[in-house]
Amino acid sequence: MAASILRLHFHDCFVNGCEGSVLLDDTDTIKGEKNAGANRNSVRGFEVIDKIKANVEQACPSTVSCTDILTLAARDAVYLTGGPFWYVPLGRKDGTTASVDAANKQIPSPVESLENITAKFTSKGLDMKDVVVLSGAHTIGFAQCFTFKNRLFNFQGSGKADPILDSSVLKDLKSQCPNQDGSDSNLAPLDSVTTNKFDNVYFKNLVNNSGLLQSDQALMDDSKSAAMVNNYSKYPYLFSRDFGASMVKMSKIGVLTGQDGEIRKNCRFVN
Repeated sequence: MAASILRLHFHDCFVNGCEGSVLLDDTDTIKGEKNAGANRNSVRGFEVIDKIKANVEQACPSTVSCTDILTLAARDAVYLTGGPFWYVPLGRKDGTTASVDAANKQIPSPVESLENITAKFTSKGLDMKDVVVLSGAHTIGFAQCFTFKNRLFNFQGSGKADPILDSSVLKDLKSQCPNQDGSDSNLAPLDSVTTNKFDNVYFKNLVNNSGLLQSDQALMDDSKSAAMVNNYSKYPYLFSRDFGASMVKMSKIGVLTGQDGEIRKNCRFVN
């Protein structure tokens, strides 16, 4: 669940800012983002946020936004799985709209080029360093087979596996994700070495050509990002420090404060 909460926060902030739009359900007047391509049958953790919100509302009604709760929960998810702790600036308001179209266009895809992903980050005020650091969140969690199956059986239309992918990793993945439609929703760990521990092994995997997603392994194709990957693979403290800093940076994208937005009573619906 830790990885899911972290991903929920990321998918919120990348679509028109950190304003809780990803939490909204469909209604007669609002089409939520839960059915966007990157979210459908994939994002989860809503019940966790609902439970926290209900407890907070009981203690301090109309005081803490769903967006702040999600931001804090993402930080705690990292910390409780062995990762760093960082100070989270608070005071965000919740948005009153959602956009499936923006979610489809703005959330990076696991099969996109590094150039495209970096452009999406840059459009949010982030940079190449943030791309590398925040990709390190893939030290925990799982991916569905359809997000990387092309690397196993038909890389770039070749009818063969990605030649970069480590052969023993390839063999394991082919057994978890056989070349048939029925395996599309099977899960494989993003970091098969320390699957449930937030650490820097993700970067070691990339150095060893064992990254799961094409977008992860692509970090080794650019000299600037590859140098950062190498550094983080050697110095876990450096990754921990920079991850907290990049998360704070991301959590400030497009926030609503003051008279803008509202504090929802129920995270799934606007007031």
